[in-house]
Amino acid sequence: MEKSFSESYKAAGVDITAGYQAVELMKEHVRRTMIPGVLGGLGGFGGLFELDVHDMPHPVLVSGTDGVGTKLKLAFLLDKHDTVGIDCVAMCVNDVLACGARPLVFLDYIACGKIIPERIAAIVSGVAEGCVQAGCALVGGETAEMPGFYPESEYDLAGFTVGAVDKAKILDTGRMQAGDLILALPSTGVHSNGFSLVRRVFDLEGKDLHRNVPELGGELGPALLTPTRIYVKPVLKLMESVEVRGVSHITGGGFYENIPRCLPDGLRARIDRSAVRVPPLFDLIAREGNIPERDMFNTFNMGVGMALVVPAAATDRALALLRAEGEDAYPMGEIVAGEKGVELC
Repeated sequence: MEKSFSESYKAAGVDITAGYQAVELMKEHVRRTMIPGVLGGLGGFGGLFELDVHDMPHPVLVSGTDGVGTKLKLAFLLDKHDTVGIDCVAMCVNDVLACGARPLVFLDYIACGKIIPERIAAIVSGVAEGCVQAGCALVGGETAEMPGFYPESEYDLAGFTVGAVDKAKILDTGRMQAGDLILALPSTGVHSNGFSLVRRVFDLEGKDLHRNVPELGGELGPALLTPTRIYVKPVLKLMESVEVRGVSHITGGGFYENIPRCLPDGLRARIDRSAVRVPPLFDLIAREGNIPERDMFNTFNMGVGMALVVPAAATDRALALLRAEGEDAYPMGEIVAGEKGVELC
């Protein structure tokens, strides 16, 4: 069989053989993500997954899609590409988790100015690691070489996931009531939102990238590049034993935009500001950017990557279960009667 190659396409800036090499390099990473249900391997026109619904009388598919945003600029500057894939997975799987769904499959899309096989493999290694952390399979993806559209040294990364939940177990905010408590799950840093503001605050293309910040325990650039935490396994484990009445993935828009998304009309979230454990990184951003606290809580996660609403009587059990799963969860507020929204007090 004649090998695929086009000298004319290569002269136009697209080397399809580099793409084939990248696929070979990424296969070892993809194998790490295989879970029961995956049919076939890479190379087909679609990723196949056999859905086992023996424990779901009424299965509902839940899908989510997202990218990494301008955090990628840090990966370019630091020439470190093996963690942004975790961010890409996290932004998608944490979203479907907020519906009570278990993510099953993930697909990624990498668009770049030039395919450098080793760099593409590094990106996919991060995607695979994110999938392992979330318990889902990387069943396919696309790498597009687009010379003239992207600089040779840059790329964009996006992805999507499909999960499933039994219809009876979809999180029902109608069960939420005044007196329920709000638990915080700590973030690993800025995660993947607000980087346009972060980049305005710091001189990341100059002196600040490798600036040592004692309160961060090292250089600023790598601290900002820390990947987004994936909460899937501990929260699903919690849902097996405790009634969770609401989940908010704290992304762009911070507390004020995301927490109300899990509230029904007539209830609001009262957050105890003194209870929120704000990491030093956010204090640094606020101080050097002269950013008001209201704007900080309306842009960043402020150290809380996910918020859970549970009945007050279940709080101790929920905290114990989460801590047993490696989450240093803590109470940060309560649900009260009033207009839907967030009050920080």
